[in-house]
Amino acid sequence: MRKQNVLRVVLVLAVLALALNAVSVKAQSPVAIRWYVGLGAGTDAGLIEKQQKVVDDFNATHDDIELTLEVVDNAQAYDVLNTQIAADNAPDVVGPMGVRGRASFPGAWLDLTDLIASTKYDLSDFDPALVDFYHIQGEGQLGIPFAVFPYFMMYNKALFDEADLPYPPKAYGEKYVDADGNEKEWNIETVTELARMLTVDENGNDATMEGFDNTKIVQWGFGVSHTDMRGRDTLFGAGNLVDADGNAQIPDNWRAAEKWYHDAMYGKQAFYPSGAYSGSDLLAGGNWFGSGNVAMVPIHQWYMGWGTADLTAAWDLAPIPSYNGTITAKLHADTFGILRYSKHPAEAFTVLTYLLGEKAEELATAYGGMPARLSLQKDFYTGYAESLKAGYPNTNFDVNWEVAVAALSYPDNPNHEEGMPSFLEASNRYTEYLQVVDNNADADVDAELDKLKADLQKIFDAAKTK
Repeated sequence: MRKQNVLRVVLVLAVLALALNAVSVKAQSPVAIRWYVGLGAGTDAGLIEKQQKVVDDFNATHDDIELTLEVVDNAQAYDVLNTQIAADNAPDVVGPMGVRGRASFPGAWLDLTDLIASTKYDLSDFDPALVDFYHIQGEGQLGIPFAVFPYFMMYNKALFDEADLPYPPKAYGEKYVDADGNEKEWNIETVTELARMLTVDENGNDATMEGFDNTKIVQWGFGVSHTDMRGRDTLFGAGNLVDADGNAQIPDNWRAAEKWYHDAMYGKQAFYPSGAYSGSDLLAGGNWFGSGNVAMVPIHQWYMGWGTADLTAAWDLAPIPSYNGTITAKLHADTFGILRYSKHPAEAFTVLTYLLGEKAEELATAYGGMPARLSLQKDFYTGYAESLKAGYPNTNFDVNWEVAVAALSYPDNPNHEEGMPSFLEASNRYTEYLQVVDNNADADVDAELDKLKADLQKIFDAAKTK
């Protein structure tokens, strides 16, 4: 009997030892979660340091998870992520990324619906419409709102002053009042008229004058920079290059936009930088507004700071003009996603909610966006302007920020960055189209758009058979 008792004690002690050892191993081996940055902002040196600080803060307060930061330059980030996924070495959390980043990897993202429900994650601090923005039919809730980047018109007040032209309106719904006191709708037609008066050749003639030389322009009235074909065409209204049935299309409003752009580049009264000028030193290698040589440029908030770092001229913000009575201020919105290949989705969701929670304002501001959380938006631009001034003391940021907030009421639907079949191949094809029309004064825009549609149809058809 004594031997049996001794044996029982030994067994109990052994079990306890194993349990303690398991606890010790667990404590010593937190779950490894990788945060992949590169599909959007976050790759600049200063941002890498700030993101690493977020990682360090997380690890200091979470013993069960070890978070690591993985930053890949945007030019290689898409290919690298594809390679990692193919090699069964995918990261867990990816972001920040916009619609384009998410749409470049269709079917790769985890539906967060169950995790939101099981953790009782509170979505009440977000605009329901923005939450729904990330609910993709057939794929589920692929993200939670993180940051928004309003779209607005930046204009160079000094160039308006030189031309003796009144500034654009300050708010949506206001009319433009010209030099003679006449009220005009703030639309594409009014912008075209102003842009021609603000465009100057090397002899000092503006685009409305008889002696104007459209081959020797040194100052332009208008330009849409830092975007692609779909982005610039959305100034004329929302659209998509693929219809509801998966077939290629060129929306009528986008066809009108492309013809307008080409005439604006090469017409007798040209006022828009052509392909030959777009990356020139005169336009600061592509930083059109920052060069000080383009009077009006629609741009997103992420441009602030670095894009205006050397801009000493006075400038301000104005509403996006309407087209055919409709205002479309295209929306850029960032989020973080979890890849469905993650081996630890629950822990990845803990990381994701940390980034969207107490670090939301810090990160959103660092990336140049406005937090999507409604509770963080009040008085946001006061602090944002101060942070910009600290980083870029040569530039004035006391501007009309109210128009940025108002722009959120006019988003594009469908979004201009939404997915297409064979997304990267389709994107490359419309980029080739731009190279032809933007660099060729004699280009037949209608014919080139027809070719683009036909080629996109072939790409979409091939995708259906894969």
